[in-house]
Amino acid sequence: MTFIGYHASHEQVPPSGLLEAVIEAERIGFDGAFSADHLAPWTPAQGHSGNTLAWLGAALTSTRFTIGAVATPGYRYHPVVMAHAIATYGEMFPGRYFAALGSGELLNEHVVGGEWPSKDERMARLGECVEVIRRLLAGEEVTHSGLIEVDRARIWSLPTTPPALMATATSTATAAWAAGWADGLVTVGTTVEEVTPILDAYRSAGGRGPAALQVHLAHGENEAEASALVREQWLHGVVTPPTTWDVATPQEFVALSRDGGDPSDADLRAAVVTSSDVDELTSRVADLAAVGFERLYVHDISQDQLGYLAGLAPQLLAGLRAALPSRRDVPLTSD
Repeated sequence: MTFIGYHASHEQVPPSGLLEAVIEAERIGFDGAFSADHLAPWTPAQGHSGNTLAWLGAALTSTRFTIGAVATPGYRYHPVVMAHAIATYGEMFPGRYFAALGSGELLNEHVVGGEWPSKDERMARLGECVEVIRRLLAGEEVTHSGLIEVDRARIWSLPTTPPALMATATSTATAAWAAGWADGLVTVGTTVEEVTPILDAYRSAGGRGPAALQVHLAHGENEAEASALVREQWLHGVVTPPTTWDVATPQEFVALSRDGGDPSDADLRAAVVTSSDVDELTSRVADLAAVGFERLYVHDISQDQLGYLAGLAPQLLAGLRAALPSRRDVPLTSD
């Protein structure tokens, strides 16, 4: 059966509330959870951004399912610091944590100063970080000189089996490149036409491990309410890659979203699966997962996560499990 996970959005909910939500998500039947590491929310209206590395310890202690999180080593987090955290999670919670490594966004990384590198350089930097992290998780003492610098680093408390290092990708080029090192793929999208080429690029290049899809969705009592939710919480969705990677502040995201006037409801809905009809939401999300993804992480963009988990989520889970009965999860393993 397809793995159906809960997306824990630090950008929209305070960490204490998100801890309550992830506990409830496990209780009602989600198979796992996923999160991202943001220093800032996408827009001021979202209003939050807890430290994911700190939160993960509490979340893993308070649950029993798997929890993965996006990480961007090489800027705020030196790869040795990242490897140290990954090793500690792996030792304390064997088989329950994985990292999804990405090349970063200016929104979260500009605070360390310096020139923001080009996408090619960021990918090269990530490649060096992956090499350093894997060597450290294997117990080596590492010295490295390149786009990142490491001096005689060693991780002393190691897990028996290193956690998997998955890759995040929103383009075919990145997905194909990541196939050379990743233990799995995480992408995001709202249409079959958007996500299929990314998955195909990863698999065609020899990508192994599970492919996971994150889907943003919005539900309301009627279509106007659903659209209003997207406008309030996901206005930045009209700003797409590569522009997304190079925006420094939440305020700049708002300005870009409204460049030339307020976006239409149709424009906003392009980034979020939106409907007042639960069956339609379920069908559209199931169609996306059926492309070939073994894992699905559902993100309801409401800030009332306990309300979502008490109302809409059980209906979605039941519908998705009925619609996706045959595809089985691929276990996560590291090199």
